[in-house]
Amino acid sequence: MQGEAVALKHEQDASSHQPHQSVQHALRVLEAVAHRGVGITDIELARVTGLPADPLTTLLRMLRREGYVEQTTDGAYITGKSLAQLGAAEGHEAALTAKLQITLDELRDTVGAAVYISRYIDGEVHVTQYAAGPDAPPVNEWVDFRVSAHASAVGKSLLGQLDVNGRRDHLSRHKMARLTSRTITNEKVLLSKLAAQPATVPVLDIQEYAVGTVCAAVPITAGAAVGCLALSLPIEHAHRLRHAADRLNQGAAPVLLSLAI
Repeated sequence: MQGEAVALKHEQDASSHQPHQSVQHALRVLEAVAHRGVGITDIELARVTGLPADPLTTLLRMLRREGYVEQTTDGAYITGKSLAQLGAAEGHEAALTAKLQITLDELRDTVGAAVYISRYIDGEVHVTQYAAGPDAPPVNEWVDFRVSAHASAVGKSLLGQLDVNGRRDHLSRHKMARLTSRTITNEKVLLSKLAAQPATVPVLDIQEYAVGTVCAAVPITAGAAVGCLALSLPIEHAHRLRHAADRLNQGAAPVLLSLAI
């Protein structure tokens, strides 16, 4: 299928985006804004953070859109409502869940696919939040995601963020069952692929988990927590996977930033 060939080519020549670097810069900007308190101009922010004008402008646009900073009538930047809500000890988890859901809903509409946040918690794969809709149907979880990490983009992204011993421990607890004709069931082959996967290139699942579905995932590790952001598409939209995966990677920064605050 031509669409599948295009999607598979993504592994070799996908453009690389750096959401983690963007988040580090964003946190630097937020620290400077919060420290000033009464407001700080973009010129002052450039001097304090050392960021060039163009990247700083892009970051400030994202931070305004996400509600982390607000701009006063004289053009200075102050902390926004989202930062105050996520920075508060009381109600932090509820605020984080609500903020992530808003971001996921927007990302679903931007990417044109169902999107998911997954975490590796206590040695297991967990899909903690997702956004789907009539035009972006969710993947049918016909096999529990916790036992099918070897086959899914989500699982492979999470396993790829563990060390070799962590990967082997997981695979020793979950049999690598053949879910489709494309599923990798050889541990040595899977471990080799995970080791060779570039951190900046989305992990793909081309009908490995379920016939009729293609997926992509990118890491959103915050601190010691291992996580990923993923999308799924029906096979008839496989030709869109490359572009959608790139858009997913570009959109990972706001999700990662919410988790990092």
